[in-house]
Amino acid sequence: MKHDFNTLISKADREWKGLESSKNTVIRVGVATCGKSAGASETLDALKNAADKANIACDIIEVGCAGLCYAEPIVSITSPAGPTVVYGEIDAAKAGELIDKHVIHQSPMVDYVLGTQGEGRLNGLPRLEETPFFKPQIRRILKKCGLIDPSNFNHYLANSGYSGLKRAMGMSCREVIKEIKASGLRGRGGAGFSTGTKWQFSYDAPGEKKYLICNADEGDPGAFMNRSLLEGDPHSLIEGMIIAGKAIGAIKGYIYCRAEYPLALERLDIALEQARDFGFLGDQIMGSDFCYDIQIKKGAGAFVCGEETALIASIEGARGMPRPRPPFPATSGLWGCPTIINNVETLASVSLILQKSAVWFSDFGSSNSKGTKTFALVGEIKRPGLVEVPLGITLKEMIYDIGGGMLNDKE
Repeated sequence: MKHDFNTLISKADREWKGLESSKNTVIRVGVATCGKSAGASETLDALKNAADKANIACDIIEVGCAGLCYAEPIVSITSPAGPTVVYGEIDAAKAGELIDKHVIHQSPMVDYVLGTQGEGRLNGLPRLEETPFFKPQIRRILKKCGLIDPSNFNHYLANSGYSGLKRAMGMSCREVIKEIKASGLRGRGGAGFSTGTKWQFSYDAPGEKKYLICNADEGDPGAFMNRSLLEGDPHSLIEGMIIAGKAIGAIKGYIYCRAEYPLALERLDIALEQARDFGFLGDQIMGSDFCYDIQIKKGAGAFVCGEETALIASIEGARGMPRPRPPFPATSGLWGCPTIINNVETLASVSLILQKSAVWFSDFGSSNSKGTKTFALVGEIKRPGLVEVPLGITLKEMIYDIGGGMLNDKE
């Protein structure tokens, strides 16, 4: 079904602004994998039951991971008369008390406050962005995680969603590739190769059929950056994949994601169906002659399939084993056709570059590596979580300033 983009934006803006200016209290609960493992689903149910019992009109929303994994379950409350207050360690047993004290009596439970956000201040409570965990961070890719309902298409659309695709549709393939090159974006999967140069190889390669693959396998121990982004903001990946597909002339895209990510896969399925329903995937995207769709391919958890040629073999139905290179996938990949493989974070960065500009993206980072990078801080540290920092930051800053240092103050 085709929809007018401006009409969609207008409707989304009305819903989002209505939420922001609601006379009801807005409660966001982080129900990503990290939150669910800490009991966030039970907290969500308990909050709904407590609000119903007190006969209070609340907008209770499921959101993704805000990065504060050390303090899950995370609940944020935005009252009509005050700033947003972010709470940590709110289990089901504390839900009723939170409704009573904060929502009914406007008295925050100070012992569980992590910080405040938005306009206005509350005496004695820190601003979340000024806390040690967030102060060194620059959250761009993760900005919407913990803020929007990942299953609500309008939430993404109202926060600049698909404006990057709209811009890309008015550009030639070469112009899109030039913009990505100008941004300085390098692949976030580990190799750090220039994304725009990689796309150029595939665009220039002969062949009527070209493919784009998103590597969402993420098999490294302790890594959950891609999973969290897919759970909290799946449309950012999909928009980036459509832009990339348009730039290289792809006929189809694949998301290769491990089956051990059920929540990420569920939210991706919802987001893909929404993108099709509103005309961003399928035939004649946004009224153009560009036809393109995206399919999910579930991996069986083989670590080796994180390597791009093994991943291609798995999609083709063969045993996931690496093959010698050259030829490289950019010129001979899936079924022998030119194929670009980027990871989740790279493609989500593409969305931002087309939404904001290459110059905006390159404001942060080092001379050779522009932008920000997400990391999973895990292990024997005081504040494990998901962080996003400018490239060029030191490990010491990440572990000690953001992560709070080693447990028991070990060296």
